[in-house]
Amino acid sequence: MDWSALAVSLQLATLTCLLLLPVGLWLGRALAVARFRGRALCEALVALPLVMPPTVLGFYLMLSFGIDAPFGALWQRFTGSGLNFTFTGILLASLVVNLPFAVQPIQRAFENVPANLREAAWCSGMSPWRTLLRIELPLVWPGLVSAMALTFAHTLGEFGVILMVGGSIEGETRTLAISIYDRVQAFDERGASTMSAMLLLISLVTIGVVYGMARRGRGLRV
Repeated sequence: MDWSALAVSLQLATLTCLLLLPVGLWLGRALAVARFRGRALCEALVALPLVMPPTVLGFYLMLSFGIDAPFGALWQRFTGSGLNFTFTGILLASLVVNLPFAVQPIQRAFENVPANLREAAWCSGMSPWRTLLRIELPLVWPGLVSAMALTFAHTLGEFGVILMVGGSIEGETRTLAISIYDRVQAFDERGASTMSAMLLLISLVTIGVVYGMARRGRGLRV
């Protein structure tokens, strides 16, 4: 078992979930409730990582993070370090790859909230912010849980984009999925099998626990 790679994977998945939660909440609600020009384009851009081949997306992110690209050059100017082959680089790449997994379940949950509930709350004098906290969030929390579960599990198994942006640096960018690939390349089938079983178990437990919580929450409300 490559414990260092497991630690990097868990750290990457946890940070990705924490950083994408407020983004998914804001963007998911905006796409579900707000009516604005260009909404279809925004939805398409959010869903784009789902249909792009991971190596293609990883290649473009690697170019964007390079010091010759505007974003990479700006990052190096303010931080003094580059993004490619660093943990920060694979974290930013992970945020891009997992954006649809964080946004779409939350968007669907907000779409199921009746519009007359918001209107009744506003007519009762509640502010939009208080309406969100007191009325909407208690109704959409199964969507939030589902979004975080999907994001966490998908981050653990992401391979192509992470390899393109981060390579395979021990303790820095080598995740469990990349370590499995390295063991297969070295004909270490026993090591690859052990780590694959660990990855499968973590993903299965994560999905099972949070979906069970979401189902229980819906049952309690009924």
